[in-house]
Amino acid sequence: MNLTNQEKTLVARAITAPMRMQVERWAAINTGTGNMAGLAVMADLLAEAFAVLPCKILLVKPAPAESIAPDGSIHIAPRGSHLRVAVRPSANRRILLTGHMDTVFPADHPFQSQSEVEPGIINGPGVADMKGGIAVMLAALTAFEASDSASALGYDVILNSDEETGSLTSAALIAELARGKIAALTYEPAALPDGTLAGARPGSGNFSFVVTGKSAHAGRNPDDGRNALIAAADLALRLAALRKPGLSVNPAKIDGGGPNNVVPDHAVLRVNMRPMSAQVEAEAKAAIARIVAEVSDLHDVVFHMHGSFSRPPKSMDESAQRLFGLVRDCGADLGQSITWKSTGGVCDGNNIAACGIPVVDTMGVRGGAIHSDKEYLIVESLAERAALSALTVYRLANGAIS
Repeated sequence: MNLTNQEKTLVARAITAPMRMQVERWAAINTGTGNMAGLAVMADLLAEAFAVLPCKILLVKPAPAESIAPDGSIHIAPRGSHLRVAVRPSANRRILLTGHMDTVFPADHPFQSQSEVEPGIINGPGVADMKGGIAVMLAALTAFEASDSASALGYDVILNSDEETGSLTSAALIAELARGKIAALTYEPAALPDGTLAGARPGSGNFSFVVTGKSAHAGRNPDDGRNALIAAADLALRLAALRKPGLSVNPAKIDGGGPNNVVPDHAVLRVNMRPMSAQVEAEAKAAIARIVAEVSDLHDVVFHMHGSFSRPPKSMDESAQRLFGLVRDCGADLGQSITWKSTGGVCDGNNIAACGIPVVDTMGVRGGAIHSDKEYLIVESLAERAALSALTVYRLANGAIS
């Protein structure tokens, strides 16, 4: 290790934190994005855990976000509060650290328990994505606060409750806290089990197209009807045809239809799009408007589009490369080989980068199979990544990035 004595002490503190115990305790609580009770319990536990820092802790109410029901009606989606931790807000050098307490597994999902599938490998809901990452973040910050450089750096932490559904109720809070920061670290799991970081990311947009047609008897007067289901299917095929290098398009679901003898007058099409650049995103927006108009005229139906491109594309600009270089060098000094690659996933790192703040958004644990009942955490990576984060934060405090 190529570390100063102060850095060796810092790393030693970070790696001895009770991270595995914390992960196992937190993963035992279901925190699916829609589980308000579970998220409330988790927020209280996290507030208690982060209270070891010299901080002010706030629970921030979620901003309202629309949800489109299968019948096309608009509802405000229930979401949990977001946890904000503020340390030395008046410091000249400040950074942002983010994580999320929610998972993709609802309260009624069969995947609720943990097991050690082999020595040093834990399978469980959220162990990698990202309760392991939150434990790593807290271990690093706790170690940093005991260092000789703590007073030189202020920071905000946000642990939101809706990352898995696009951070629609926390995006404004993320943007507010990103303002004025020199760098940001986000604790999504590593892009690959070997610890590779995610570099450039596409943007993401989720859309619901509500189609209103006209019902009629399928045998007596079908021509008097306007088939909303066919219009939705036509729209899905035309949008799918927009797919090209730099733009993925996934028509995911159609709600609607009814008895076989009735021309359906209602449908809802759900689509996800992921553009790799702002230009591709703009082109996709124009294409959506054009295609919706064409399909509407052809089938004589009415479309109402809900949703947007809520996560902007994240590029590897010069400032991002400097921050990645710092993390790489910290890894090298710890005996860890740190590399990065582009990925098709999205996260809050997209939102932060759109604010002009350099961000490394896969500072969390090594593991894999996230969003499935095979999700796993490599236990030894808790100490590895806590050391990496602690050293990165310490060097940011000491002027590694201006």
